[in-house]
Amino acid sequence: MSIIQPKNLLSVPSGELRIPRLPPRAGIANQSILFSLVIPTYLEAGNINKIVRTLTRLLDESIPGDYELIIVDDNSPDGTWEVALSMTSEFPHLQVMRRENERGLSSAVIRGWQNSRGQILGVIDGDLQHPPHILLQLLNAIEKKSDLAVASRHVNGGGVSSWSFIRRLLSRGAQLLGLIILPRVTGRVSDPMSGYFMVRRSCIEDIAFNPIGYKILLEVLGRGKVDEIAEVGYVFCERQDGESKVSWKHYLDYIRHLLRLRFSSEKVAQLSLRWGFPIGKFIRFGLVGLSGVFVDMTILYLLSDPNTLGLPLTRSKIIAGEIAIFNNFLWNDAWTFADVAMEQKGLKQRLKRFLKFNIICFAGLAINVLVLNLVFNFVISNRYIANLIAIAVATVWNFWVNLKLSWRVTQVK
Repeated sequence: MSIIQPKNLLSVPSGELRIPRLPPRAGIANQSILFSLVIPTYLEAGNINKIVRTLTRLLDESIPGDYELIIVDDNSPDGTWEVALSMTSEFPHLQVMRRENERGLSSAVIRGWQNSRGQILGVIDGDLQHPPHILLQLLNAIEKKSDLAVASRHVNGGGVSSWSFIRRLLSRGAQLLGLIILPRVTGRVSDPMSGYFMVRRSCIEDIAFNPIGYKILLEVLGRGKVDEIAEVGYVFCERQDGESKVSWKHYLDYIRHLLRLRFSSEKVAQLSLRWGFPIGKFIRFGLVGLSGVFVDMTILYLLSDPNTLGLPLTRSKIIAGEIAIFNNFLWNDAWTFADVAMEQKGLKQRLKRFLKFNIICFAGLAINVLVLNLVFNFVISNRYIANLIAIAVATVWNFWVNLKLSWRVTQVK
């Protein structure tokens, strides 16, 4: 199923982010080609002409007639897609897709690949920060039997031109975080946050992708069938036109993406099926609960510690617990049970879920307070260790009952 677009625009695929298989390269009307390069864009009207001309010159010298360029634009207000469309008569290998109902770099790349005919699939930014000449080195690596070729800032010949100390720190911090959360995936390449690479279609076809944000390479490494990997050094260039779109939201999306890949593995799914228990959801619920623990502990300290307000322990715990409940609901609704929440849209439905969540967690809070007092008075006379034990007991209760009542799949219509 596809969304109809104006004449000369590619139709936008809908449904699953799944790349179809191609028929063999022989004797068919819609014959496959060697290479398809997707250029995701947003507000790149000032760059698009130059990058198309540069890429065309390079690829015409290397693989003339055996490639296509696919620009996927998220309905840019500056008319990027219109500028690109006006060039298609001069560049017959250029195709343009205008997305009006979807957003996001990763999904844009996959939608472009879904409409491609290439045996090798690639992606490059439309802002000229990825030097186009590196494309030929990547293509050469794939033709030498690599499954994936990544342009890296962290190997010989790689680097960044004039990044600030803060941006360098954030980039390296994100890479370190990836090694901690998802070592078997991010550890396979030196630059897992690269947005400049090529991959054999056969390694990623017929796989359901589920990306968040803009780091599509994580999806390819985490879900694809990739064996041999090559890396080519490149220097990340400064923007020549327009403004950078990197924001704090992109870093948060990166963390969410790592966590999604970490807890959606086949092993977790197999255990969930065997035990009849949604382990992946429980792990996400537990991670959200950790943020609630931080909130709970902080408020409990501020209210009950003799050096702060010194309020009674039980009263302080109730207030701290309620604030943590509100924190946890927001995260669970947006992440843990997002599949159900997306089908139950609207303020009324959200308030209904929050009311149920609050009632269930209030019962859990009662269990929490009871366990806290029992442990504190009879087992361990440390209010914080006792509180951790109480939270652990209440978490199991909260997850199972909320799964059955607050975010019920049976309510989705």
